[in-house]
Amino acid sequence: MEVSDMERKKRNHNEGSIRERADGRFEIRVTAGYDFEIGKPKRISYYAKTKAEAIQKLHEEEYKIHFQKHVDPTSTTFLDWLRLWLETYMKNKVKQSTYVSYRGYIENHLAPAFPTLKLKDLTTKLLQDFYNYKQNTQGLSPKTILNLHRCLHKAMNQAVLEHYIDFNPCDAVSLPRNEKPQVEILTREEQQKLTYTSYKYRYGIFIRLTLATGIRLGELLGLRWEDVDFNKRMLSIRRTINRLPKVDYNGVGNSTEIVIQEPKTKNSIRSIPLIPNIASELQQWKNVQQNDAMTSSAAYQDSGFLVTNPFGGYLEPRTFKDAYDEILKASGLGHYTFHALRHTFATRAMEQGMDAKTTSILLGHSSVSFTLDTYTHVLDSQKQEEMKVMEEFFTLPDMPQVQSYAIAVTPMANGFLLNPVDFEDMSIEANDLQYGIQCLQTAIAQKLATMYPPTPTPVNEIVLQQGEFVVIVNL
Repeated sequence: MEVSDMERKKRNHNEGSIRERADGRFEIRVTAGYDFEIGKPKRISYYAKTKAEAIQKLHEEEYKIHFQKHVDPTSTTFLDWLRLWLETYMKNKVKQSTYVSYRGYIENHLAPAFPTLKLKDLTTKLLQDFYNYKQNTQGLSPKTILNLHRCLHKAMNQAVLEHYIDFNPCDAVSLPRNEKPQVEILTREEQQKLTYTSYKYRYGIFIRLTLATGIRLGELLGLRWEDVDFNKRMLSIRRTINRLPKVDYNGVGNSTEIVIQEPKTKNSIRSIPLIPNIASELQQWKNVQQNDAMTSSAAYQDSGFLVTNPFGGYLEPRTFKDAYDEILKASGLGHYTFHALRHTFATRAMEQGMDAKTTSILLGHSSVSFTLDTYTHVLDSQKQEEMKVMEEFFTLPDMPQVQSYAIAVTPMANGFLLNPVDFEDMSIEANDLQYGIQCLQTAIAQKLATMYPPTPTPVNEIVLQQGEFVVIVNL
């Protein structure tokens, strides 16, 4: 087979080659990365039926490999850098749920807006306009914009560290104010109805367990019997079960899979005390599982999980939500998400006087401030009750409707000197006595508007000099 000059040039540079095999197929060989085990470049082969297909495949693979090996700050697009960053720096670092979120931000929001923008050309102003557009035109929530921004900030920070750009354009962006989380809770009456109805259903124990602990759905479904210490009546949160988009070599596909993993934060790994009756009901649930094992016989597989189907397998979130919705409907209540049970636990705990620090730890929150901000509705009512202890300090005796104050009057050659007995520094001189009294009356009234009225000095206790007399004014 003849080899073109272009193909020979590629082979000479050890970037890729095409050769026809004896069986008529075409073999495409490319250098893909580095084999650290043998200390040499890694060679990968692909096969095609025709030469045209082989050339197209060679170009596709060389583009991928070139993109993975080289980042040219002058020509690399913003979108290519984001994809490279995600696959190279994040895929093996973050949990699958976080990876899926990051990829969603990139492909669903950033890719359509910046398909050809060069990495070097991204500016703070352009990014600010993009966030404004997302919020004002597309109606993206402040929380989603904030999460998108955090993802982008990490990617651009890596570009700064590798000197592809001089500074991170995300640093100077003005973000929308994040909305307070919408807290959906059951009233005490609704909680009582749901609890009562839950006793009629197979999975009702786990509704009650959630109302008594505030655990998340994924945490509930991830519980194993080894996480329950009946002697200490403690429940340990160590893992979660969630259904997430499946991640393969090419990224995120359309299929999903059940993922069992550790909680996403260290704070979420925690221990929660169990109240006695809930601990007792969990022990009774073991009898249900034993009965399932006897009924299902060989079909039963002991998975070790608390929440199991009649065959011993774990339940995935969608299945459990269906069971929860059935119990909710039977309770005669409106629609409440399962997460509302978590909010209800936190609300009841704080209403009963549990301090914010303890509540925060039990919920697995990142900080006490987050807990306080989330459950402001509880704190407002508590603050009103707590402030009542201050009332006695500001409960003053009833004040008389009319107060009478004495003015000592000293006759002078050209008028009178008037001195209010109970108000210092208010003496005045007046040619006309009546006018002077009116002026003092006004001045004393203004003074009383800013202070608690002093007790009037009895007239018989006022010491007068020769020629002086007393005038009484009523206020």
